[in-house]
Amino acid sequence: MTIEENETPTGRTIKVTLIKSPIRSRGEHKETIRSLGLRRLHQSYTLPDNPAVRGMIKSVVQWLKVEEV
Repeated sequence: MTIEENETPTGRTIKVTLIKSPIRSRGEHKETIRSLGLRRLHQSYTLPDNPAVRGMIKSVVQWLKVEEV
């Protein structure tokens, strides 16, 4: 049995949406937002619910809306 890229062993996912512009933010925050798959305002992306993703979200939470799917 293999786990697909966007699946976790428990099958939980998180939907993140970029709600504020990161233009005046630090470079590392912009890179984190890009690594979450977000490029434009109001763009949403579904990610696996794991500690790595949760850590990235925690560092840029002020620009995101997070929902459990």
